[in-house]
Amino acid sequence: MLANYLIGLREGLEAALVMGILVAYLVRTQRRDLLPSLWVGVGAAAALSLGLGAALTLGPRSLSFTAQEAIGGSLGILAVGLITWMIFWMGKTARYLKRHLEDGLERAIAVGKGAILALAFIAVGREGLETALFLWAGIEAAGSTAAPITGAVLGLGTAAALGMLIYRGAVRINLRVFFQWTGVFLIVVAAGVLSYGVRDLQEAGILPGLGALAFDVSDTITPGSVTGTLLKGIFNISPSTTIVEAVAWVTYIVPTMWLFVRMAFAQAPQRSSNQAVPTSA
Repeated sequence: MLANYLIGLREGLEAALVMGILVAYLVRTQRRDLLPSLWVGVGAAAALSLGLGAALTLGPRSLSFTAQEAIGGSLGILAVGLITWMIFWMGKTARYLKRHLEDGLERAIAVGKGAILALAFIAVGREGLETALFLWAGIEAAGSTAAPITGAVLGLGTAAALGMLIYRGAVRINLRVFFQWTGVFLIVVAAGVLSYGVRDLQEAGILPGLGALAFDVSDTITPGSVTGTLLKGIFNISPSTTIVEAVAWVTYIVPTMWLFVRMAFAQAPQRSSNQAVPTSA
């Protein structure tokens, strides 16, 4: 549940910051009449994200076991690709997010209300689709829906509250530090999702090596134990891991973590107090 809470918190806060910046800009520039178009785009993005989540959860159930594993493995790997791209993109652009969005909104205003709707739809929809896909991968790995969904909902609720407080000027967050450390944690989570996706593809017969184990500590850490549940629920690490799974985990996490830490931590700004994004009108 912790991993899904963090996903909901991070993605939700990104969406809240985006909306806060866009709304504040329209209010500040005396263009309140354009706010309905903005909110229609947000509503459409939310509906699309919920629809995708429902389709992923309910759609594959009528398929054969092999087909379910093949789809699950493929979408899990896709989710890892999207979340990795999001981590690096936000780590690179967090400091310039406000200016980037305001420039895009000004161009959209020049085109018309349809462009404003599309901008809001794309900006928020990207976060929603990433959340839906990664949450679904977490549900598949956990083998249940209650804990992952609860964690994600709590994370989104926390993000919404923080977004409102930031917009009102009641709280300031060092976004650079926030995205640094959540990025590190999510890379570890994504490595586990990748490993689980590889296991699905092995069970579907697409990848070989299902019987060749890198390690098996099931006798020490049983799947139903507290330790086993934590490892499975947070990091998607199975006590019984195949060689192909282990190779995929290491091949992903070592270069990805090195590149992210090098990018996100290497050049700390001199004045960290300016890293919070001012979104108040």
